[in-house]
Amino acid sequence: MNTTAPDTKRRALGKGLDSLLPRVHATPAPEAEGGKPREIPLDQIDQNPFQTRSQVNQDQLAELAASIAANGVVQPVLVRPLASGRFQIIAGERRWRASQMAGKTTVPAILRQVSDEQAMEITIVENLQRADLNPIEQARAFERLSREFHMTQEQMAQRTGKDRATVANFLRLLKLPSSVQARVESGELTFGHARALLAIEQAEAMEKAAQRVATLSLSVRQTESYVQGLIDPSRKAKRGAKEPPPADPNVLDAQERLQRALGLKVTIEDHNGRGKVIIEYARLEDFDTLMDRFAAE
Repeated sequence: MNTTAPDTKRRALGKGLDSLLPRVHATPAPEAEGGKPREIPLDQIDQNPFQTRSQVNQDQLAELAASIAANGVVQPVLVRPLASGRFQIIAGERRWRASQMAGKTTVPAILRQVSDEQAMEITIVENLQRADLNPIEQARAFERLSREFHMTQEQMAQRTGKDRATVANFLRLLKLPSSVQARVESGELTFGHARALLAIEQAEAMEKAAQRVATLSLSVRQTESYVQGLIDPSRKAKRGAKEPPPADPNVLDAQERLQRALGLKVTIEDHNGRGKVIIEYARLEDFDTLMDRFAAE
């Protein structure tokens, strides 16, 4: 039976890290056989050069370190052996860092023999499956999968468990000017704010709008309304052009006479001899007085 094609298909379309971890039958370390975790000294593990995450929340890292100090590392990290005899993190870099903060000397790790390309892909996908990447980090991760692994949006969606539209929306964030991307990356603007700002075509106008949104702490809905006003300023002009012309002197005179007689604000809207009279009242007593007067007459 030929098993090459199904295995290739599984690796191309499978979800999660399992689809990215082919069991290469190189000579593994005895401790790595069967995928069982082993304790590896923290100072023998190197940082992942393919890491997508550009910012680490120090408060969250400290919380994780406190948890590890009390309960240990619940989920082993994933590493690969290097020719130098050292190891390199593939997945679980936050757990590795937090273990160092917690004063641990070793960390439970599972070894995998993978190439540079496989290690990079695993790292990107593992990060994208987490919820704490900021929108710009996610956008850059998807862009790397597209550029370096030639994945379609559909393939990226399958690998990360997201829908294709979500992938497309994240990739669009990279069209934002760098200054606006920085605001999103820092948390000053949300993913929703960024999507609304993308409707503005000119980069300079987008930067000014982002500054205003951040300064005024506008909500996403307010930002959408604000942006619509920027990209279609003719709406106000059109509304102004449709406003009725000023009433002629005879209409104004009749309006003033009614106001004096009733003691209430009166507006007459006249259109070539046809229209309506609007009488405004602020209290029920004024309305009752008006009704009594009409009934008496």
